[in-house]
Amino acid sequence: MTTLGDGVGAPEAKTSLSPTWEATADLVVVGTGVAGLTAALCGRELGLSVLVVTKAAITDSNTRWAQGGVAVVDLATGDSVADHVADTLAAGGGLCEEDVVGSIVAGGPAAVARLRARGTVFDRAADGSLARTREGGHSAFRVIHAGGDATGAEVERALAAGVSRQRVPVLERHIAVDTLRTPTGCVGGLVLLDPDGTPGVVRARAVLLATGGFGQLYQATSNPEIATGDGLALALRAGAAAADLEFVQFHPTVLYTKGARGRCPLVTEAVRGEGAVLVDAAGQRVMAGVHPLGDLAPRDVVSAAITRWTAAAGVDHVYLDATGIDGFARRFPTVHAACARVGVDPAREPIPVTPAAHFACGGVATSPEGRTGVPGLYAAGEVARTGLHGANRLASNSLLEGLVVGERAAEAVAMDLAAGELAPLTRATPGDAAVSAPIADRGLVQRLMSRHAAIGRDAEGLSGAATRIAAARRERVLDSHRAVEDAALTLLADALLVAAAERTESRGCHVRTDFAERDDVQWQRSLRVRLDASGAPAVLAPALASGAA
Repeated sequence: MTTLGDGVGAPEAKTSLSPTWEATADLVVVGTGVAGLTAALCGRELGLSVLVVTKAAITDSNTRWAQGGVAVVDLATGDSVADHVADTLAAGGGLCEEDVVGSIVAGGPAAVARLRARGTVFDRAADGSLARTREGGHSAFRVIHAGGDATGAEVERALAAGVSRQRVPVLERHIAVDTLRTPTGCVGGLVLLDPDGTPGVVRARAVLLATGGFGQLYQATSNPEIATGDGLALALRAGAAAADLEFVQFHPTVLYTKGARGRCPLVTEAVRGEGAVLVDAAGQRVMAGVHPLGDLAPRDVVSAAITRWTAAAGVDHVYLDATGIDGFARRFPTVHAACARVGVDPAREPIPVTPAAHFACGGVATSPEGRTGVPGLYAAGEVARTGLHGANRLASNSLLEGLVVGERAAEAVAMDLAAGELAPLTRATPGDAAVSAPIADRGLVQRLMSRHAAIGRDAEGLSGAATRIAAARRERVLDSHRAVEDAALTLLADALLVAAAERTESRGCHVRTDFAERDDVQWQRSLRVRLDASGAPAVLAPALASGAA
């Protein structure tokens, strides 16, 4: 077996369905977004042998597409951690954990300093300080950015370069199928499929999931094609709990083109932060009188307002008028290029926009350090629910969370390893790698979720969608990348529908048309979901305590 370094073996091509290759590491990181690569670099610096696994290329992740920036406080501007915390709590609709919010926000400046030390170059203002903009839900100009509207791409570039310099081995185009479990229930590694679908095993003292979200659960999304929720499904099957799955944030402004499906170009919130306004075809202001922050209201408020407006007018989209922004092409080159491809000039005409699935607010229930309720299993980034976001994400808190929790998760692994709390590498046979799972047609799942579990939901629609997906499921062997993804989407559709049906109120980005009011007496609490003995998602205890569940 060829050595990759730090005890990691390279896969050898075989043809059997049983695992035919093996690798080992102290820590295997699944995913290459900001949380995953930050954790990998931090783990390496702490002396751990680290292996990174990604089902695409190292630079393919949700992070790459993040346009807005990183929300981080600079006291010299008059901003404060307390104000950032207050903005996050207001956006989160009463479900954020205040101590978690305070901890992550306070950790932002140091995490950004370390990111800059790794080579990330942020845009600067005329006086040489970091340029800052304001986005929806923020009370201050605290969002730093790179390349105008290409912050995620710059962060991804710098972190990937760091992984290369540190000689951290990376298995590209490998997908995680299932966890390896010890007799005591600890996670001790993963079963993977290589690019050809050949199964193999990675044995590890700890597994860190940083696989992003599940935007592909919907027909139109800002997420790349790889955002199919594999890590969350993997965690559920390993016995971990998930929380806040019913809260799926729809970004108010993706570029509208008739009949568009899949990943739609994002029109960053920073465009509104610099003066653009939402209007209809007649020039009427969409957000007038809706919220004190107007066009800079939190995302759930703006998305719901656009949805109501289009429904009342019988149209598919509204417009974002950015004609008053000087130098639009220079400030927002990514948005300008996307508009140009569909024949729109933002300097001369409003941009057609509509909401689309953007970020999951919930995920694997973890502590602020990424620990789950399953020993040996950790999670960070969009796949995790730390308590930061609550019922709705505040703009540009996502990259912040990935940086801070990615570092803390690697530190948690090192601490747990030193304390003897992680299982030793086991030589137990993992069994047949051709794990099977129920799979429904992806197109059917996406249509049903978009129709019945998007911005507006009701009991009849949620129940009907669940029934139709159940009837369409067929047990399939997970012997291909596509099968693993489709199984994950099927499981997450079931889990989201269960949680959304349980929460009989409207809060944040969970909007029930049959329960239109927020109910703090009964529902100011998070819902946990775990798989029952039959493998079906079920809502558990009535409250989620702080930390892992």
